[in-house]
Amino acid sequence: MSTGFFPVERVAFEGPDSTNPLAFRHYNPDEMVMGKRLEDQLRFAVAYWHSFAYEGLDPFGGATFQRPWFPNDSMDNARLKADVAFEMFTALGVPFYCFHDADIRPDLGSFTASKKAYEEIIDIFAAKQDETGVCLLWGTANLFSHRRWMAGASTNPDPEVFAYAGATIKTCLDATHRLGGQNYVLWGGREGYETLLNTDLAREDQQMGRMLNMVVEYKHKIGFTGQIMVEPKPQEPSKHQYDFDVATVYGFLKRHGLEDEVTLNIEQGHAILAGHSFEHEIALAQALGVFGSIDMNRNDYQSGWDTDQFPNNVPEVALAYYHILKGGGFGQGGTNFDARIRRQSLDAEDLLIAHIGAMDTCARGLKSAAAMLEDGTLPGYVDERYSGWNSDYYQSVLAGKVSLDEIAAKVENEGIEPEPRSGKQEYLENLVNRFV
Repeated sequence: MSTGFFPVERVAFEGPDSTNPLAFRHYNPDEMVMGKRLEDQLRFAVAYWHSFAYEGLDPFGGATFQRPWFPNDSMDNARLKADVAFEMFTALGVPFYCFHDADIRPDLGSFTASKKAYEEIIDIFAAKQDETGVCLLWGTANLFSHRRWMAGASTNPDPEVFAYAGATIKTCLDATHRLGGQNYVLWGGREGYETLLNTDLAREDQQMGRMLNMVVEYKHKIGFTGQIMVEPKPQEPSKHQYDFDVATVYGFLKRHGLEDEVTLNIEQGHAILAGHSFEHEIALAQALGVFGSIDMNRNDYQSGWDTDQFPNNVPEVALAYYHILKGGGFGQGGTNFDARIRRQSLDAEDLLIAHIGAMDTCARGLKSAAAMLEDGTLPGYVDERYSGWNSDYYQSVLAGKVSLDEIAAKVENEGIEPEPRSGKQEYLENLVNRFV
């Protein structure tokens, strides 16, 4: 039975001429793009935390949203929240959703009581997945909100907090496995430091590496076939977080022997905070073989912090999907809307409208990216720019068969005097604009 919270039961595709704010203009899930349905290329997921747990708080003000399932202090409210959530997933026609443990159940004061409540909601989710066909893209544990995590979870100086974190992750990974989740994410919101005056970096690196190895070991023990993913972020809430960006996390994975076991969930807003572009982080993860999935949102470039707004910039989105498609697509990952409506957007329909606009933006961006790849000019230019490396000689250089003195002799004996060639940046930027 419907809760009646939303004004429509299903959002329809009406095409680009529609002026209906509760209809898709560009996202037609059955449209074929590069040999796949658009739904299967984009693999949309709704974030439970921002859509149903966020109360409209900001650093300077209290809650502005009044939802019938607030506050998060009872199982009755948690059950109602689940009903409303799956109604929205169904209305939007998204194939996936994501959640933290603390999003879906109340904190009942002890690990055992909260775990029991969590498992009851997981039972409800399992039934609703069977009923609706909506699946779990990934699960995760909230190891940052409660005061116990103020000095970190796996990196905490208190080993009992480390143990509590491990027990929480196990519970959440078990639930993700039971629900058929395709991935499991670890975001280290407090895995970092506020000051080096009270921090032992070497110890904390060892602890964090051991925890992630334990997670991987347990994944294999229970037969979980999803990806284990780490989500990079440079700071906020910690002054400095150890999972700063793709390159930093890759170095951590290599250091702890996990580069073949763990992939990355990359967020647009986190990429910007790290001083990068979204497409840079995606392209680097692809190059290093650790790309897993994305959190799609945007920051307000004037604010300088992680505002988690819904995407609306088609050119930015197109370049992100260009590198995803160029790398072969998502695999088990997808597009999770780690985004929240603004605290002045009070109405139920605002939740739908935000997701509709974001899904249309992503659809336009992905179709533009596909068109760039199918046109072939952009990837062809990059291939041609590096084509000299395809010769037998320079392939032998890369293979370690040529020494430094041998390559120096080649330059001198053959009188090599290379002339710089244009990188054609402006031409390529104009080329991209033809498609977006």
